[in-house]
Amino acid sequence: MKPGTVTDLKAMLIGMDPKLCERSWCFHAVSDATFLPETAFAIIREEEGMCAIIPAPAAPADAPQFARITLQVHSDLQGVGLTAAVATTLATSGIACNVIAGLHHDHLFVQWDARGEAMTLLTKLSQDAQR
Repeated sequence: MKPGTVTDLKAMLIGMDPKLCERSWCFHAVSDATFLPETAFAIIREEEGMCAIIPAPAAPADAPQFARITLQVHSDLQGVGLTAAVATTLATSGIACNVIAGLHHDHLFVQWDARGEAMTLLTKLSQDAQR
């Protein structure tokens, strides 16, 4: 476990402190391996090809837009239950959630139009864990 990281589920939920990024994002297939957008939040390499998560203005106009919510808690990569708790909470309200775990934070991508409801649900989940 890295110093300063949290592994206890209750502590992870209490410390989530979700932050909504103001810009919208799109998942975009990168067809040219030499083109890695500088504005990309993440690049994922899969057997089928590469995908970049890029700001919506850089994506095709018809690409679905997502909001990025960053959980501020420094959850340990081996911590158990945070992703499940967050995804279940959102799924119960019909909100799809794509999670990317970084070394320091988890980043949730939800439908752009569901961002407000997602923030409300995540804040309530964190508050409920404090009880």
